[in-house]
Amino acid sequence: MPENKPKHIPVMLREVLDNLSPTDGKVYVDATFGNGGYTQAILDKADCKVIALDRDPNVLTRARELQDIYKDRFEFRAGQFGDFANLVSEKIDGAVFDIGVSSMQLDNSERGFSFSKEAPLDMRMSCQGKSAADIVNSLSEKDLADVIYKYGEEKKSRQIAARIVSARKIKPISTTTELAEIIYSVIHKTPHSIDPATRTFQALRIAVNNELTELENGLEGALSRLNSGGKLVVVSFHSLEDRIVKNFFNQNSGKAQGVSRYMPLPVSSGESRLAFSSKAIKPNADEINVNPRARSAKLRLGVKI
Repeated sequence: MPENKPKHIPVMLREVLDNLSPTDGKVYVDATFGNGGYTQAILDKADCKVIALDRDPNVLTRARELQDIYKDRFEFRAGQFGDFANLVSEKIDGAVFDIGVSSMQLDNSERGFSFSKEAPLDMRMSCQGKSAADIVNSLSEKDLADVIYKYGEEKKSRQIAARIVSARKIKPISTTTELAEIIYSVIHKTPHSIDPATRTFQALRIAVNNELTELENGLEGALSRLNSGGKLVVVSFHSLEDRIVKNFFNQNSGKAQGVSRYMPLPVSSGESRLAFSSKAIKPNADEINVNPRARSAKLRLGVKI
């Protein structure tokens, strides 16, 4: 087994491997490559091939490392998983998604995903397009409040938006700590509670990266490429993501005909395309103790008819 292991052990790795069940000769897609944790574990588990997708140009060094190790068993394709159907034209036997910001992105303070260290207010996974600073400094007060409420489920979104607009009249908001302090002026920190900036930062990150629509499109693309018996494994970290995954799985397994809050699901015929979809699987206590980031994770499995 190669010694070049990823720095970050991905969340629910054992459960992902158990549900994906990598098999010799099969082809799998790691739709959220990141630092390559799932990819490397899948390649070590079976003599299979993994196609990895990621929009973040900073993962290319890691991708080249795995290319050197696994040769033609590994292939990296640059792009966002919302373009799954365009990036992956061949039929596959399984796909895994680890939704949201990666540990690598969080730990690199210069990317602006975290409010714990001062950095440019960026949050762009692809390092292109509008940044969080662009959104914070350009949206109207109403639109900003709507973003914070819709994607962060923040009850004090209107007060936060009003305080942001007031602050940016003096000077543009350009750093993570500037924004966090504005939020703290509305919601004060209390011991042993979630940081008041968490929901607003989540909302801006989702808006910047169009994450929920990307998830809708990515799930549909993956399902369209799966062979019969192929497995779709999705790890999500908050209720907005999990609700989309649950609705998608339920509709495509004939359990429900509901639609997402954000866009209609593409299936309208009512025909089932999944033979099975699991209930949410949660990480065990041991993993949460070692990696607190895992505490909100949920894994869902769908199996293609």
